[in-house]
Amino acid sequence: MPVKRNESTGNRPKGDRAIDAPYLVLNIPGYIDQLKQEPAWQKNDRNGITVFKSEGLTMVVTAFHQGALVNDLGVDGFLTLKVLQGNVRLTTADGNFEARENDVVAFHPGVAKSLEAITDAAILLSHFTIESDHIL
Repeated sequence: MPVKRNESTGNRPKGDRAIDAPYLVLNIPGYIDQLKQEPAWQKNDRNGITVFKSEGLTMVVTAFHQGALVNDLGVDGFLTLKVLQGNVRLTTADGNFEARENDVVAFHPGVAKSLEAITDAAILLSHFTIESDHIL
């Protein structure tokens, strides 16, 4: 399997990294620290980095300032959200609920959802798509 890499950019000088390989060890605290040191963190209400991306799985670490709002976390496929730091409020058609540090929330495809950072927060989103010929 060839290794897929992201290259550094002016906005992310420490961006050179493998994002797909036979295996990757992901230093999540290191990614959070990196996000909070980048200019995008100072200018915006959030900053995120893709830490793994393959045909069926994408994983993104995102840091949020308190009050940041994502109106539509709409994606095709399954989605898990792990709160790494802080607290977030999730809204679905069934209402609002709070997810705290170390909580994991799993969503089936098609569930409309939004997120608001109650405190400064960091999350790990994992997005899964399942193709019929990839089922184990």
